[in-house]
Amino acid sequence: MRTLVKELVGKIGKHVTVEGWVHSRRDHGGLIFIDVRDHTGVAQLVINPQQGDTFTRAGELRDEYVISAEGEVKERDAELKNDKIETGSLELVVSSLTILNRSEALPIQPFSDAQANEELRLKYRYLDLRRPKMQHMLMKRAEMYRRIRAFMDEHEFMEVATPILASSSPEGARDFLIPSRVHEGKFYALPQAPQQFKQLLMVGGVSRYYQLAACFRDEDPRADRLYGEFYQLDLEMSFVEDGETVRAMTEPLIKQLATDFAGKRLMSEDIPRIPYSEAMDTYGSDKPDLRFEMKLVDLSDIFKDSEFSVFKKAVDAGGVVKAICVNGAAGLSRSQIDSFTEIARSEGAGGLAYIAYENNEVKSPIAKFMNETELAELKNRMGANDGDTIFFAADTRKTANKVLGRLRSEFGDHFGLKDPNVVALAWIIDFPFYEFDDKAGKMDFGHNPFSMPKGGLEVLENTEDKLSIVADQYDMVMNGYEICSGGVRNHNPEVLYKVFGLLGYDAAYVESRFGAMLSAFKFGAPPHAGCAYGVDRLFMELMGESNIREIVAFPKNGSGIDVMMNSPSTVDSSQLKELGL
Repeated sequence: MRTLVKELVGKIGKHVTVEGWVHSRRDHGGLIFIDVRDHTGVAQLVINPQQGDTFTRAGELRDEYVISAEGEVKERDAELKNDKIETGSLELVVSSLTILNRSEALPIQPFSDAQANEELRLKYRYLDLRRPKMQHMLMKRAEMYRRIRAFMDEHEFMEVATPILASSSPEGARDFLIPSRVHEGKFYALPQAPQQFKQLLMVGGVSRYYQLAACFRDEDPRADRLYGEFYQLDLEMSFVEDGETVRAMTEPLIKQLATDFAGKRLMSEDIPRIPYSEAMDTYGSDKPDLRFEMKLVDLSDIFKDSEFSVFKKAVDAGGVVKAICVNGAAGLSRSQIDSFTEIARSEGAGGLAYIAYENNEVKSPIAKFMNETELAELKNRMGANDGDTIFFAADTRKTANKVLGRLRSEFGDHFGLKDPNVVALAWIIDFPFYEFDDKAGKMDFGHNPFSMPKGGLEVLENTEDKLSIVADQYDMVMNGYEICSGGVRNHNPEVLYKVFGLLGYDAAYVESRFGAMLSAFKFGAPPHAGCAYGVDRLFMELMGESNIREIVAFPKNGSGIDVMMNSPSTVDSSQLKELGL
């Protein structure tokens, strides 16, 4: 029977067999020392010349050969003990050695301090997975899954697998389409989420459903978003009419994962509920990082009659003048200010006005346009002190919030305000049901069409400004990342027809896209609600990792290519012909 390396501790005097990879080999005065590695650790083997063929075989070993070694576990001499590894107090004196497989020189070095570039590591991912960090990530992810399943089982959720071959659905991203061989000219779609299926499970009498679901979206990859496929903890509860029920049910799990699993400290045990409009106005983001303050402050009333034309014009045009106060930013260099100005411009600002307080003096190109009253009210309203800098945005409310929200996050990074040992959670609630699509020049869904508008059919019919309608929809935010999205579902066919009708879609369109759901809702659909946690992003933040490709086994690269498996790739013409393509 194979003994794992970690099990050698406590087996002094026992005859055992260990198997693993050669981590290193050293020849010392006739003795050969081999460090053997398995997934639990590293142990030292000792082979002496009296072992004959075994000693000769040991001389053939090279790094990453796969071996099996039998022998007696002995305690090392006191002066030879290594307290840096768990097995450093013992060694295996080898009596028999077998080479199970040989290895060529590795194209990457998983155990080197200097790692190869990401593209090369992804090409040889099976070798990169030997890296201790990746082994740790795989083990921790498996542990997180065990904890999630234990929590869901404890709260009487039933795990149900939903189809991977599904129909195209407007979830907000591009579908991956699969041509049908049997039904030429028609296509399946990989599910962007199990949304319709889980709602149909509620109609089918399932009280509480969950799964660790594979989801597929043809979206551009980012540092915090995998290309193509990702996983989410998908769940739904029947006979629920209020999103607070779902929030209260699931947030203990996230708290447990943050503290017991990841060893982090919660910013607060009480998770705030912040309306979307308030989040945008206060933090300039619907996923604010609450580990630091730096709130956006509206100064429009102070500068409505300002001699500084940029501010006055913005207010006169119905816009706003808003600002953030950045503690200690008076020491920023000119080049650093220029860098932040470019960030502001990338978000739609014309420039970046600022006032710095340094050595009890006001330093700013725009201060000369402000009178003493304005300067005094500004400093008081912003709570600015010596050493601080106030940064402004003067534009439409939407643009000003966007600019300052991005700057707030960038300043949080620059000044080290995002404590990696702290988890700050928040629920963002009351999202707009509809939004105006500037590119298309028309109204569209703000999130997805399956949520229930607060107030139901009455609100849809009697609200003149449709953009003011809010959905009973909610996101959980962790340290500036959206980790969950959910809502109370629209289980009423009449309401579903109406929400599409207000966008110009007729009943025939709704029936063609959501026929199964509409049909099901006509046969006693209970009220239901749920959510989905993005486990990849959640795990990434809990592990303190900034690159999401470092926390999954086989990711695509930053261009959406699997350089290890050469995917996507061309296919034979015969395959295309078979599919009618």
